Amino acid sequence: MEKKINIKTRLAPSPTGMLHIGSLRTALYNYLFARQNKGEFLLRIEDTDQARKVAGATEKIFEILNWAGLHWDNEPIQQSSRLKIYAEYARHLIEQDKAYYCFCTPQRLEQMREQQQAKKLPPRYDGACRHLSAVEVEKKLTAKTPHVVRLKVPSNQEIIFSDLVYGDIKYNSSEIDDQVLMKSDGYPTYHLAVVIDDHEMNITHIMRGEEWLPSTPKHILLYNAFGWDKPQFMHLPNILGDNKKKLSKRTGDVSVEEFKNKGYLPEALINYIALLGWNPGTEQEIFSLPELTAAFDVKKIHKAGAIFDYKKLDNINSQYIKKLKVDSLVNLCRPYLEKTYDLQNYNDLYIDKVVALEQDRLKKISDIVENTRLFFAFSFDYDADLLIWKKSNKLSAKNNLQSLTELLEKLNPADMKSLETVISEYIITANLSVGEVLWPLRVSLSGDRNSPGPFVIADILGKEETLRRIRVAIEKLS
Repeated sequence: MEKKINIKTRLAPSPTGMLHIGSLRTALYNYLFARQNKGEFLLRIEDTDQARKVAGATEKIFEILNWAGLHWDNEPIQQSSRLKIYAEYARHLIEQDKAYYCFCTPQRLEQMREQQQAKKLPPRYDGACRHLSAVEVEKKLTAKTPHVVRLKVPSNQEIIFSDLVYGDIKYNSSEIDDQVLMKSDGYPTYHLAVVIDDHEMNITHIMRGEEWLPSTPKHILLYNAFGWDKPQFMHLPNILGDNKKKLSKRTGDVSVEEFKNKGYLPEALINYIALLGWNPGTEQEIFSLPELTAAFDVKKIHKAGAIFDYKKLDNINSQYIKKLKVDSLVNLCRPYLEKTYDLQNYNDLYIDKVVALEQDRLKKISDIVENTRLFFAFSFDYDADLLIWKKSNKLSAKNNLQSLTELLEKLNPADMKSLETVISEYIITANLSVGEVLWPLRVSLSGDRNSPGPFVIADILGKEETLRRIRVAIEKLS
């Protein structure tokens, strides 16, 4: 009977900046695969590159993953707290004659690279320290000569592995450099630390970006050197910008924090990035996280990169916004409104009405600021000509607005909902077209050619503010 494997996946970001949208998708796929198989999704912070470490980045990674609903199992592991472990494993490889000390200076290595480039050879270490005698090595260590530890890569050895996305892949060890395992500052390189950590964490499936595909044979050599079983590898296609190159700052927003700050809902962002590189094989486009967990299939991950489509994201996000209860949407919108407008002069009911009116038009939460400017800006500039309907003229627009003020002045403030009936009857009685009356009314209330209908605006503004704005428009036409 085949032993059941306890599936374990991991996300291993570096705290060198904000979490990239590609890293969030990697986290999502790892999460879905683990949850689908009733396994564990683990988190490891790869912070051995101290020079590039950004203060607060680790905490931001935690915050974003929690915001996205991708909750990990167990306590996160931090590589910087495991330096002694890496050093011990490196010593073990040296004792097994599978690694060696390299004392070459940076100057010698640079000179070697220049010579190789001049001969149009691939840059790689020439193995100068590989055959130093034990006496020579001990002498240099005793003298505290700066050094690194390199892996003894076997020559002309075929390395074959099966990638769950790309299929069977072959490399020859002769193409691989004697990679550095421990740097001169005592910190491990990525290659050593990642293999040791994945082994000690019992990771069964490594799902990471396709840029790590060339590193996989290096890691397999290390698994072989330690005598450890290899995990399954799955390399994910890149997310591309419009230029069909890997999404970068030059091609648009790349950090998840930026999407969050612009008002994309976590459920919508997760839904969208799940479809970047994976296809459910059905017409379904909107997925909750549990639905994604049930539907996800690694066999349906694409090999080709997926272009990030902001219009598609906006469409999905708007669908999620439309499903929100108004009070929830108001709570999400308030921080954006408060940064721009003084809301002290407006009661909760007024703000609720404004947000509810815009709910179907929002693509992202931050749109609420520009979309509701007409309700919170005491004055706004627009050209008087905008008030004139098609074949009408300035005098006609002014007279129609003047007539509307007379109708409105007679109306009880509590009866603003009946304004549409009152004005419709006036249009018929005065034998006017709808456009020559309602167009200047809408522009006077909104200051724009594109806005909600005038009766909806008037109902929210109330009688006094509606009258004030109509009188401002009349003044413009005078």
